[in-house]
Amino acid sequence: MTGQQYSVSEYPNVDEVYAKLNALISQPVRPVRREKMQEYLNYFDACCVRSKQLTDEAQKVIPGGVQHNLAFNYPFPVAIEKADGAHLWDADGNRYIDFLQAGGPTVLGSNYAPVREKVMELLQHCGPVTGLFHEYELKLAQLIQRFMPSIEMFRMLGSGTEGVMAAIRAARAFTKKKYVIKVGGAYHGWSDPMVYGLHVPGTGRLEAKGIPRGATASTSEFFPNSLGALKRRLVFNQLRGGTAAVILEPMGPESGTRPVPFDFNQKVRELCDAFGALLIFDEVVTGFRVGLGGAQGYFNVKPDLTVFGKCVTGGYPMAGGVGGRADVIMRFAAGIGGVGERAYIGGTLAANPLSCAAGYYALLEMERTHAPVIAGRAGDRLTKGLQVIIAKYGLPFVAYNQGSIVHLETSGVMLLDLRNPLRLARELKPRKHMMEEMGAAYMSQGVITLAGSRMYTSMADTDEVIDEALGRFENVLAACV
Repeated sequence: MTGQQYSVSEYPNVDEVYAKLNALISQPVRPVRREKMQEYLNYFDACCVRSKQLTDEAQKVIPGGVQHNLAFNYPFPVAIEKADGAHLWDADGNRYIDFLQAGGPTVLGSNYAPVREKVMELLQHCGPVTGLFHEYELKLAQLIQRFMPSIEMFRMLGSGTEGVMAAIRAARAFTKKKYVIKVGGAYHGWSDPMVYGLHVPGTGRLEAKGIPRGATASTSEFFPNSLGALKRRLVFNQLRGGTAAVILEPMGPESGTRPVPFDFNQKVRELCDAFGALLIFDEVVTGFRVGLGGAQGYFNVKPDLTVFGKCVTGGYPMAGGVGGRADVIMRFAAGIGGVGERAYIGGTLAANPLSCAAGYYALLEMERTHAPVIAGRAGDRLTKGLQVIIAKYGLPFVAYNQGSIVHLETSGVMLLDLRNPLRLARELKPRKHMMEEMGAAYMSQGVITLAGSRMYTSMADTDEVIDEALGRFENVLAACV
C-alpha cells in the first residue's frame, strides 16, 4: 500500500538505549521508599474492597483467581467493570488511565463507539457465530491484503498462539524441514514448541513444565540481535536437514523491550534466503498498531508469513490468524481445496461474523482517523515527559518508545540473561518484585500499565490525558529518590 503512515516518528537509537539499560542493571535496584510503598499498598485495601472480594472468591474456582496473565496484578487483581476511550473503571468505581489497552489491540481506544455500533447491528440480524461462511471473512481478508502486500492469502484463527502454531506447521509442511529458530527471551504464545527460551534468553526448557522434551527438540534460540549466533544456528541446522523457519517480533522481543537495530530484520531476511528458511514475523502486537502496514511496512522487509492477533479484531474476541505467501498459506486450505501435503488446522469459532465485522470496521476506522499515527504522537509525548521526570530526579531509569509502544524500565528485570548466571540467580526475584511494586504504585495513582514497565497509547490519549498521567507518574518516581 502506497502512502502508508506509521506511528514511529523517530526510531530510537538502539545503542544509546542499551547503554542506559546496561547501566540500569549494573547498579542496585531503586525501588519506591518503603513508607511510601506502604501508602500505595494501603490504597488497595481501602479503595478496592469489592475487587478484593471478587478475586478472593474467584480463587476458589479459578486457578490464581484470574483467567488471563495480564490480570495478575500486585498485590491482588483489580476487577474492571467499565471501559471507555482512555479510561477504565473498577468494581469500586475508581477511574484509571488505561495504558494497558487490553495488551495492545485497542488502538482506537477502548469500546470505540463506531465499531461497537456496527457489531451490535450485526448481532441484531445474524448473531455472533453461524458455523458457515460469512461475507465479513472475505471483507476482512481483502482489507488486510490491501494494507500489507505480503499477505497474498489470510487464514483467520482464534488467537496469536494459534497463529504461531499454524505458521510453524505450514513452514514445516512447505519446506519439508523441521527446525525452527526463535529469539531468546521472545514470547510467541504458549504452544508446546514455543515454550522455549521464554522471557530470559538462554533458559531453553526452563518454563516447559508438562511439555514432553520431544515437543521442543526442534526449537532453538539465539541471543537477541546476534546475527552471528543466528548464522551459526542456521549452519548447524543445515547439517541436520535444514531450518524450516526463523520467527521473531520485528520490533524486538517482548514488543521491543530488547529493541533491534533498524536494519536487523533485513539482515535476518537475507540469512533466511541464503539458507532456504522461511521468515515469520510475529506481528501480534505491532500489526496495525505500528501502522496499517505493520512493522514489516515500516522496516520495508517482506516476511514469508505474518502472525496476527490482538489488533486483527480491534480488541474483540477470537483475534488471531496467519497470512503470507499464497503457495505456503494454501497448505491450510479447508475442504477439498488443499494441495500437496495439507497442514491440518481447525477452529470452529475462528472467523466468526462478530470477530470479522469488528476487525473490518476497526481497521477502516483506523485508516479514516489515522489512529496509529495519533496514538504514536501520544506515545512520543508520554516518553518525552517520562524522560524529563527521570532526569529531574537523577534516576537511572530508562524511557523510550517505538511509536505507541512505550517502555519505562525501572528494575531492568527483562534485561537479565544467562550470560551472567550469578547475577540472574541473585537479582531475578528482587528485580521482578520491584517491577510488580512499581505497577502497583502506578495503579494506586490511577494509571494502569502492563507489568509496570510497558504502556500502549491509543487515539483516545489526548494531550490532557497524557499530561495528567505524567503528573501521576511523577508522584511515584519522585518516591524512588
